[in-house]
Amino acid sequence: MLPTSRSAAVAAVLLVLVAGTGCSLLAAPDTRTPGTPAPVPPKQVVLKAAQALDDAGGARIDVVREGPEGRRTASGTLVWGAQDEAALTVTDEAGTGQLTLKDGAIDLAYQGGATEHADRSTAESLDPQAAPGPDGYAGGWTTALVTNPGSRAYAVAQNVPLVSLGGEELAGTTVAHYRGSAPVDGFFGADQELTPQRRAATVDWYRRRGVTTIAFDVWVGPGERLLRLRETVRGSAGTTVTTTDVPSVGTAAATPAAGG
Repeated sequence: MLPTSRSAAVAAVLLVLVAGTGCSLLAAPDTRTPGTPAPVPPKQVVLKAAQALDDAGGARIDVVREGPEGRRTASGTLVWGAQDEAALTVTDEAGTGQLTLKDGAIDLAYQGGATEHADRSTAESLDPQAAPGPDGYAGGWTTALVTNPGSRAYAVAQNVPLVSLGGEELAGTTVAHYRGSAPVDGFFGADQELTPQRRAATVDWYRRRGVTTIAFDVWVGPGERLLRLRETVRGSAGTTVTTTDVPSVGTAAATPAAGG
């Protein structure tokens, strides 16, 4: 859940913006010609979408990561706020498994294997590529699966200079597409939710792979709906792309039940 101060800040900025411009807050109104500038600065659109998703309290997510080390997927439901739950089917180099989250406790069990346990602070230890010990960083895959996508979108809006790529079609709807990039040190250095140890481990993980910047793409639909997030990492081993789709929102639609 986003901190209360973030919610207030977003509301205040949007109030000033609307009063000063009279613009529609739709990210991609049907009357806008694709390719023209968005009626609201990208930062404000993404902040609004991030807050709306946070307020929804849950969502279905579909995540795909592709890169030199192979393809990973995860699909299912995630609930945050007063509840803290998830039920996801994951596929990776270790096989197909079920990842569940309940009140901060994470369980991951692959077919035919024993259940592994972790909590939010040690979620990375469940990654098949994790180094020994709970305090390392393994690329953020497991952490992302149990984190509200709105929190990541908020961090992108706050710390990444975004530009509008105009409107495009996504799932039959005209949506707004934004893009930007940020240095690894700057992006993770601004994350106050990371402990100094985890921040150092995260930055070191990227440095050792020759990654200096991370590129971000964000798609927002009418009604300030966050529909898709994408992170692109280019380093000495090649390019890895992680895409998170949010096809439905709300705790009713996100009652934990493993997806396929």
